Amino acid sequence: MNLFYLPGIDEGIHHLDVEESRHAVKVLRMSAGDQITLADGKGTWYFARITNADAKKCTFEVQKKKYFPKKDYSIHLAIAPTKNADRIEWLVEKNVEMGIDEISFMQCQTSERKNINIDRIEKIAISAMKQSEQAWLPMINALKPFREIVQIQADQKFIGHVDVTNPHHLKALAQPKKKYLILIGPEGDFSNGELELAQKNGFEKISLGANRLRTETAGMVACQVLHLINS
Repeated sequence: MNLFYLPGIDEGIHHLDVEESRHAVKVLRMSAGDQITLADGKGTWYFARITNADAKKCTFEVQKKKYFPKKDYSIHLAIAPTKNADRIEWLVEKNVEMGIDEISFMQCQTSERKNINIDRIEKIAISAMKQSEQAWLPMINALKPFREIVQIQADQKFIGHVDVTNPHHLKALAQPKKKYLILIGPEGDFSNGELELAQKNGFEKISLGANRLRTETAGMVACQVLHLINS
């Protein structure tokens, strides 16, 4: 199945944008009368029939729709962008495929990257949502200072910190069916001041295992642990 993304479909927009129209007509060779499935990124799939196979403005009529409720837990990953942009893009793609709910980028004291291309990140997230055939598009948040990130509310809040004194692995502390927020720091890790500020704001320090992980690997491991706890 080829899933198309159209966030405005619930507002009465019944034509694909230029990029999606070209893909449907020029790449997939679709024509009038063919069936297509569209996602609004807000939990609903729309099953439709193409009425005009125009490569610049492919129109359709909706025949039925299906709503997919959200999971009974949610994962919000706040992560410092890596020096190598490809790695953070890979992280976004894979975590969206697995069903993450929200990703925030944060500026830490030892961060090497000071900016991100949020438009490119959002396109990667959309592509991953479509490829994995999901109804919900995760929220992608632009870069914010660490002090703002730690004020975000959640049922359980964790901070991954490279520290041999970490008493607990994430899997030992995380409870099922919760709203989670987990912080993953930059290559240079969180500063002592950041760790202290996070703990003052209710974050629990956790381990992700005995090995030292790259930032993007730690982000993947943390989210997968939370998915498995709820499986």
